[in-house]
Amino acid sequence: MTSRQSTTRKAAAESNRWVIKIGSSLITNDGQGLNHQAIQSWAEQIAGLRAAGKEVLLVSSGAVAEGMARIGWKQRPHALHELQAAAALGQMGLIQNFESCFKQHGIHTAQVLLTHEDLGNRQRYLNARSTLKTLLDLGAIPIINENDTVATDEIRFGDNDTLGALVCNLVEADTLILLTDQQGLFDKDPRYNEDAKLISESIASNDELLTMAGDSGALGQGGMRTKITAAQRAARSGANTIIASGAEENVLQKIAQGETVGTLLAANNEPMSARKQWLANQLKISGKLFLDAGASQAIQQSGVSLLAVGVSSVAGNFQRGEVVSIINDNGTEIARGLVNYDSKESRQLMGETSEKFESILGYVDEAELIHRDNLVLL
Repeated sequence: MTSRQSTTRKAAAESNRWVIKIGSSLITNDGQGLNHQAIQSWAEQIAGLRAAGKEVLLVSSGAVAEGMARIGWKQRPHALHELQAAAALGQMGLIQNFESCFKQHGIHTAQVLLTHEDLGNRQRYLNARSTLKTLLDLGAIPIINENDTVATDEIRFGDNDTLGALVCNLVEADTLILLTDQQGLFDKDPRYNEDAKLISESIASNDELLTMAGDSGALGQGGMRTKITAAQRAARSGANTIIASGAEENVLQKIAQGETVGTLLAANNEPMSARKQWLANQLKISGKLFLDAGASQAIQQSGVSLLAVGVSSVAGNFQRGEVVSIINDNGTEIARGLVNYDSKESRQLMGETSEKFESILGYVDEAELIHRDNLVLL
């Protein structure tokens, strides 16, 4: 292990605020309800972290599996309303189990259910942020899950790895721990390649990781691709990510001691401002603005505002103030931002200079389609 790796492991170990995501395979009995003994073990380990002075937020799966067990369903339903009902039933058991286990250590728990709408709306985002930080100040463990009872496919986070990363951004956590049923990330599928090597450390932005995480690659198995993208999201607020096996004994304590456990994906960029983190992490995009070559270069290299003259086409129906995706002349998303004009107006303005806005629309609001303060590069 290099000196840089030692330093990064040490930084993660000594960091103060952790978001820990535990996959459903680690807290359920093969999908047949909750494993109380496993939850008790997690509570004990997290209590140890708390005693060492760390703030911990827990993102936990398992509600649907517990709900199925409670009503005797043997197979996971496909209908959305049945999944939502199972989640509602199971969430009660999940929280009850964690509450009783943490109570043994004198620690209060708090249930926090989030949807994309909570993080997509700026005011609700700030409210959620304040609530979570207050819970930490009170010494409680927030237990966070997606609000499956009301979330639909169109507004779902999609997985708790993504939710964990967004919570990292929300509270400016230092470290994201993704516990899974695998040792970490491998350069090849270890099931079929005896020479597969565990990736001990990399930077979160390393494009080679996603290449290995293709549909037929080892890292695509068991949701590893989502873990890489989650690490990239977490890195936007300066958080390092560790992907490790939850089956390893006292895995959280080992991480806290700086041991080489699992795969560490390091943040290698300066943390974004809170507002730009929020913009970059929007999962629901209302439209797209396609740029010509000159505007693409200016946005990427100079960080300027987006002017209408550099926009070649507009896609989608959006309102003023909504988040849109900015696509360069090669078809790649390079930025996101809050647009100053709706989609109809943007189509009228594209390719035109700011001086013509009033003659085209009959009024002028802003000189830019997106001001640089409301634009974030990806």
